[in-house]
Amino acid sequence: MTIDAKQNYYIVVIDDDPVMRLSCIKILSKEGYQVESYEDGLQGLEQIHIKKPDLMVVDLKMPKISGMEVIARVHEIDSQICIVVITGYATIGTAVQAMKAGAYDFLPKPFTPDELRIIVERGIERTVLQRQSIELARKKEEMERRFITFVSHQLQSPLTAVQQYLQVLNHLKNSPEKEKLQQQWIERSISRINDLKDMVEDWLTISKVESGCIADACEQIDVLPLLQDVVSDYESFIREKKIRLRLSIPDRLARVWGHFDCLKIVFSNLIHNAIKYNKNRGKLTIRAAEDGEFVAITIADSGIGIPADKIQFLFQEFYRVRDESTKNISGTGLGLAICQKIINELNGKIEVQSKLNKGSAFKMKLPKYKGGSVD
Repeated sequence: MTIDAKQNYYIVVIDDDPVMRLSCIKILSKEGYQVESYEDGLQGLEQIHIKKPDLMVVDLKMPKISGMEVIARVHEIDSQICIVVITGYATIGTAVQAMKAGAYDFLPKPFTPDELRIIVERGIERTVLQRQSIELARKKEEMERRFITFVSHQLQSPLTAVQQYLQVLNHLKNSPEKEKLQQQWIERSISRINDLKDMVEDWLTISKVESGCIADACEQIDVLPLLQDVVSDYESFIREKKIRLRLSIPDRLARVWGHFDCLKIVFSNLIHNAIKYNKNRGKLTIRAAEDGEFVAITIADSGIGIPADKIQFLFQEFYRVRDESTKNISGTGLGLAICQKIINELNGKIEVQSKLNKGSAFKMKLPKYKGGSVD
């Protein structure tokens, strides 16, 4: 663990011996930790209510209240706080009892600076792993809750619709109306099934992003050819709506640091939306420029726009603006949520500006690759 990393951790030392307190402060401060010390357990416990430490070094034999009592009270406040007991040789048996009561480890006095450094670093590493485990458990629980919501609410509606279409066809099997309605109901069923497929694919993308695995597959990316590739995927849609496309991207633009497939998903979602919600013969502008430590990319349209009071909800899962202008436009309600999650995972930013009936502009900032510009 580097000194810079250690600066993020706060340690409290409780010992009635001023020489011992000073020694601990010097050793641990030199390592980079934030350290405070107190001469008795009551003072230390008061401080915990103000600022919780990542680790505590506690002497067992102290006035006012014992180290054992400190351990018990600390665990009442927060059972995740790591406690290292320091004790004289005569009380090693008590130290073992303290560990059974919840202390992480103990150091017999006298101890060397290296012994203190090693046991504290191990304790901090344990704290970090414990917090990561708790966070993973929380994310797992949240994903399970959201998946249940996804299945029970988002999938149920299109599945019910397909079931009803097929039931109608079955009911009409000997009716002269069947031939006339059959193609209509089949087309509706296919449309609903495609909606389901898109929704499941989007949900799997969200799960992948939230797993935190994309950071391990990041690389330097040249934005221009990636954007051109995505635009080419929508050429027929652009021609169909007679959209006027303008790319304003310098030839020599800094590469970004990102995940290729995930950035393609972001660009595809935003460009597809800019066409889908645009007017016939509307404009689609894609701009990119360097902005400090970032590359700023803006995808703007001249479409229907977004009501001002709805913008704050745009990046929520399954949220869609539902009004007269969007009622015939399909979508999963997950696209923008995916975009924001990916950009956040890449340590970037995304924002939107929009005016009703004037259009929308989505601007994202992606961190530059430190190697420089495209040759």
